[in-house]
Amino acid sequence: MKKNLLIAIFLIWTSSLLAMDFPKFSTAGFYELPNTGREVYSMNLAWRFIKGDVEGSPYATDFDDSGWEVVSIPHGLEYLPVEASGCANYQGIVWCRKRFTPDSRLKGKQLFIHFEAIMGKSKVYVNGRLLKEHYGGYLPVILDVTDVLDWEKENVIAVKADNSNDPLYPVGKPQNLLDFTYFGGIYRDCWLVAHNKVFITNANYENEVAGGGLFVSFAEVSERNATVNLKAHIRNNSEKNEQVTVIFNLKKKSGETVKQVSKKVSVRKGKAGYAVASIGVDSPLLWSPENPYLYDLDVMVTTDDGAVVDGYRQRVGIRSIEFKQTEGLWINGKPYDGKLMGTNRHQDFAILGNALPNSMQWRDAKKLRDAGMKVIRTHYVIDPAFMDACDELGLFALVEVPGWQFWNNEPVFGERVYSDIRNMIRIHRNHASLFFWEPVLNETRYPDEFAKKALDICKEEYPYPYSIAACDHGAAGDHYYSLLLRPIESDLRDDKTYFIREWGDNVDDWNAQNSDSRVARGWGEVPMLIQAEHYANPSYIKEHPILCYETICNKPKQIVGACFWHSFDHQRGYHADPFYGGIMDAFRQPKTSYYMFMAQRSPEKSDLIADNGPMIHIAHEITPFSPADVTVYSNCEEVRLTVFKGGKEYVYKKDPSHKGMPSPIVTFKDAYHFMEWKAMARAGKQDDAYLLAEGLIGGKVVVSHKRYPSGQADHLIVRLDDEHVSLKADGSDVVTVIAEVVDKRGTVKRLNNSHVRFDIQGEGRLLGDASVGANPVPVIWGSAPVLVQSTTKPGKVRIIASMQNPGQSRPLEGVLEFETVANDQKEIFSQEELLIGGKSRSKMKSVVNKNDLERENERLRKELNQLKVREVEKQQTQFGVGIND
Repeated sequence: MKKNLLIAIFLIWTSSLLAMDFPKFSTAGFYELPNTGREVYSMNLAWRFIKGDVEGSPYATDFDDSGWEVVSIPHGLEYLPVEASGCANYQGIVWCRKRFTPDSRLKGKQLFIHFEAIMGKSKVYVNGRLLKEHYGGYLPVILDVTDVLDWEKENVIAVKADNSNDPLYPVGKPQNLLDFTYFGGIYRDCWLVAHNKVFITNANYENEVAGGGLFVSFAEVSERNATVNLKAHIRNNSEKNEQVTVIFNLKKKSGETVKQVSKKVSVRKGKAGYAVASIGVDSPLLWSPENPYLYDLDVMVTTDDGAVVDGYRQRVGIRSIEFKQTEGLWINGKPYDGKLMGTNRHQDFAILGNALPNSMQWRDAKKLRDAGMKVIRTHYVIDPAFMDACDELGLFALVEVPGWQFWNNEPVFGERVYSDIRNMIRIHRNHASLFFWEPVLNETRYPDEFAKKALDICKEEYPYPYSIAACDHGAAGDHYYSLLLRPIESDLRDDKTYFIREWGDNVDDWNAQNSDSRVARGWGEVPMLIQAEHYANPSYIKEHPILCYETICNKPKQIVGACFWHSFDHQRGYHADPFYGGIMDAFRQPKTSYYMFMAQRSPEKSDLIADNGPMIHIAHEITPFSPADVTVYSNCEEVRLTVFKGGKEYVYKKDPSHKGMPSPIVTFKDAYHFMEWKAMARAGKQDDAYLLAEGLIGGKVVVSHKRYPSGQADHLIVRLDDEHVSLKADGSDVVTVIAEVVDKRGTVKRLNNSHVRFDIQGEGRLLGDASVGANPVPVIWGSAPVLVQSTTKPGKVRIIASMQNPGQSRPLEGVLEFETVANDQKEIFSQEELLIGGKSRSKMKSVVNKNDLERENERLRKELNQLKVREVEKQQTQFGVGIND
């Protein structure tokens, strides 16, 4: 076989031996327990979908939807190019329909359909009946279908969703004036929850103040003891009065019971009541970012004869959070050492928009925790799976009500915001990771009375210790709040605690929107080094003081922490450019600044699931265009750099008296000279030409990083970017696959402008096509990503990556093989519909022919929009966003 036909095959077998156990995600707010009479089924598969409104009665059971596309959810209406800002996404009405036949065993059960979220305005029909109308895209849509289903034939759910502009519910602001994009569709999970007629309710469905469902709170927390307060809402929809016993069993991870209590409750038919109890825990294992210990709380409802009629599991993290004015942040009864540093997060992902499956929520949280983040400011009421991940990984979550730079004086708008605040608290109140609420609208000129009402709602919905609400310093009604965001240091008050909600951006005059923090990964080495320096401690800080990691660490204890802007590159509505300020790109591929943040974490090794302990990274590509200075990021006490085998050594020792950021950037001046490397290469000493960085603690090398310059591109290597979480064969799970152009040694060749074509075989499918730049894929900074979705059958997936234009001297193909894992979640779907979808997966394309008049109208619309954008920019300046001072 000729050499140019050889294929370099790299096999990665993602088996149960190599991958971690798949993270356990809650379903409709709880974890299912067997043999309790409660079951949860995924409704994600085999939906019919069409863009635009439809004539006739698309909600009717006999409506002909045979020409519609078949999709699975989470679904974001469309696949989009990586550069999709400036309102490139679809805005308008869509219809989704699902045929299903529930298991006959469920007949006689209480049945709820639980959508985790539907973006925009929505109407949900079941078998032709309108059961729910909902306004807003970030909170659950729940409907009781017990008496609506037909057990003799197929049932149909029809959803009309509309993500177009509407000022009568939050967010409210026109999308072409938004600094983010909320996309559309049924973009989170859908569940069918089945249980007996006597059951633990759902807090969002019941709509009771500080009630419904299960409420876990804490009266006191210390290392010696803690009191866990419990309140469970039990409804009786049976035909007779019932006396039941509610059992609360708190268990360690090992399964060992810590303590069990029970309460009897008499519930009349058609009514509901509460079981209220408390559990005292001696020497509790406390939850904190450094040690995120979670107990299992099993809650079961039994009858007089001991039969279990309902039950589920809730994960509980015992912790206290207190903001003590000038004393700063206290966690678990002790002052917190240092600043609590983290980031902001818009979840939108390349190609997918906001429609991320649970595994991708986990991977996002894991990557951020790997980088040393301890707190995430979520935008907005976040997916439950992300909160589950935060609980397990030790990430505090700052939860916000939807809204940005918009207030409508119409009473219905305010009422819908108040409803969002209540339901935001109900859905996330039991999470250990909850840090504090932001119940007021971000950067918005709202009335003073709104701020007061928002705070009152927080107190009403969470009337227990360790629940804190915050608003912006200087905003209307800020005197009501004990915790304030984005402080102006000269105005600090002794009766307040402060948190910096955003820092890091350094935008120009809001026109071009350039900034030394906004750097696309593809711009290369030097721009990314500048971004990292800007976030850490820029050289111009003496002449132009700004907020950066160094200055924040030197703030008084009263300023307890900060979230920089932003974790990932993301799309925006009012500007044609995406926001490029992420420390990762839209595919979650790291930029240089990612490693700078990673270096700020503790060098002490722990049992944290996320990557932790000593780290070192050489931020130098050894190219003709690389700087003479060699930058290294490390959290070690000492860094030793060797240039060439047997060559010159450089040593850096951390100043133990330094009071700023934990690990300043390490720069070895004038250590790299291209002509010296060229001479070694021509002398045949390529194996001796490397950079070696070693991190030392206590005089011993604990970590090292070695880099070679890249040679001629030899082949493609293909890898999974899965954070050791296997692709689940549930028909909707997604994983990122990365192809990299490498030399014979395996060093990534960053400097090339190739395109990679992907082909797939087996139990997976590629998402997107050439119309959105998803396949073939341009090589950006040496790598080309593609998204792979699972089928419903576990098995082997084989991916072949090759150059779009192969040639005799071009890099050889790369092959990745891996196994998807079986789906342990029960599913309800029509197999016939799913098979149809498997044959027609190509995305529907809209062809728009524009005549001269339409083009002129579009030009005028853009001019009008630019006038409105100036108002956005003015408000951002007034709120201090991007000024960075």
